[in-house]
Amino acid sequence: MSVEELVGQLFVFSTSQDSVEEITPLLALKPGGINRFPTSDLAAFRAATMIALECTGVPPIFTGDIEGGTISHPFATAVPNLMGLAASNDLATTDAIARLVARESRSLGYDWSFGPVVDLNVAFRSAIVGTRSFGSDPEKVTAQAVTYINALQDEGIAACVKHWPGDGLDDRDQHLLTTVNPLSVDEWHALFGRIYGAVIASGVMTVMSAHIALPAYIRARMPNAGRDAFQPATVSRLLNQDLLRGELGFEGLVISDATGMGGLTSWMERSEAVPAVVENGCDMFLFSRAPDRDYRFMLDGLRSGRLSEARLYEAVTRILSLKARLGLHERDPQSRIEPLEDLQEQLRTPEHLETAQSACGQSITLVKDTQSLLPLQPASHRRIVYIAEAGYSFWDGALPRSYEPFLSAMRERGFELRPYDPDAMPTREDTDLVLYLVGQEATPSASRIYLDFVKLHGGMRKAMTQFPREIPTALISFGQPYYLYDAPHVATCINAYSAIAPVQQEVVRRLAGNIPFTGSSPVDPFCGQDQLRY
Repeated sequence: MSVEELVGQLFVFSTSQDSVEEITPLLALKPGGINRFPTSDLAAFRAATMIALECTGVPPIFTGDIEGGTISHPFATAVPNLMGLAASNDLATTDAIARLVARESRSLGYDWSFGPVVDLNVAFRSAIVGTRSFGSDPEKVTAQAVTYINALQDEGIAACVKHWPGDGLDDRDQHLLTTVNPLSVDEWHALFGRIYGAVIASGVMTVMSAHIALPAYIRARMPNAGRDAFQPATVSRLLNQDLLRGELGFEGLVISDATGMGGLTSWMERSEAVPAVVENGCDMFLFSRAPDRDYRFMLDGLRSGRLSEARLYEAVTRILSLKARLGLHERDPQSRIEPLEDLQEQLRTPEHLETAQSACGQSITLVKDTQSLLPLQPASHRRIVYIAEAGYSFWDGALPRSYEPFLSAMRERGFELRPYDPDAMPTREDTDLVLYLVGQEATPSASRIYLDFVKLHGGMRKAMTQFPREIPTALISFGQPYYLYDAPHVATCINAYSAIAPVQQEVVRRLAGNIPFTGSSPVDPFCGQDQLRY
């Protein structure tokens, strides 16, 4: 391989359109990998994959944020997100879902999943950790993660734990700024050190180094570090080489988190950051808004000495080793993604749909019902006013959000539902139940996820009108599990963690008393506030 080809191997570029026009200029740089965001056209997805496979010499590795919830492919089986799996509180269920995800992903040509997340959901206001995590208990997070990793890799998909050196204690988002892990060195080893030690011992193939600082570790080695104590792990030799590899013994591949994020772009100038990511311990460089430019920056960094030849060869060796371990060099293009007809038969199979539906039901958690509202019956709660939060997703190609599966299932059971009208607020005389349908899943760049009564009620003055003392009121979250913090007066609360259709259907079955709630909250939904329990 030429030097230019070696440099190309360092990059994982992304696609979201599945078009020749999008992928051709990326392939000209001969990248090590291509990240595939969900799209809605299976035939176009397969065609773009074949172009990538047939136009490259060294086989590319295909990656994805395959985390479940609303960032599932529309033509694949929708599965619970990681918090939903943790709420199922059953490692056999986690194993089954991870295998389902791996089998469908592999049939789609994926080789590498950027997951699972091993962050701890401690700072409940965090919009980026939330439902992407297994929860707040380090022992349960570790058990869930090891189970998930083993299942993925047993099925031929490389796992990637993130976000090194550990997120969840800072409620800010590294998509917007460099966030901070505030633990002392001893505290870190007792918490995240144990988690990462366990997943490394389990054989996880890759780690994602994030735009998160660990100042205590830096200052222990550089007492006068100043601003450098807050350097993101992505460009920290101490965190990637000394801590991750030296102290924890990780020998696999380290990939950076997305390099367009504010946690890196706010830290250093791009021409310096590009070679610094690899020179300081990341073996692959994730994403680029200007691939040609960043490729030139990496090559210039090599020529100027900001990227050493030793690090280049070391990184490429790990990249090629991962590809060899996955057997990519032994597979022709036709064997890496099935023909379209075969592919359609392997996705959303009856067995997979049943497995996912069961897992979705297991996850649903009754947080509280201090007013003894449940089960709901048309005879007593027929006239329902629902106040719905539309929600959104950051990810390209995410599943569209709609509460129609929930509303349809309720109407089939004889309930009459009408949307909230800010100009004709519900009263005791015309309404038997006020139902909040909310639930933004954890998402980048949101900054905060909360119950926005101004938007929900249609104005700042109307936000002050609260219904629970006049009309029975319930809240169902199809996402973040902490909405009670903003509505402690709501006496019935259900957390379902995701808005995918099978979750909504299973919620209705439990609301109507057809099946009991069995979900176990992986976090404290009361946010440490006794007020929220009543």
